[in-house]
Amino acid sequence: MEIIYVMIALSLLMAVGFLLAFVWSVKNGQQDDLITPAMRILTEEKTNKPL
Repeated sequence: MEIIYVMIALSLLMAVGFLLAFVWSVKNGQQDDLITPAMRILTEEKTNKPL
């Protein structure tokens, strides 16, 4: 029965850690624009010059 208490404590600790990581990433602008970088490769022209 004691292992249940340990597992609950560890899962709560991990959940708080993931929540803090998410809040940190939002504050630092990591979640601002997820669509444009993926679409940019489709619209950029090639700038490679032939040798």
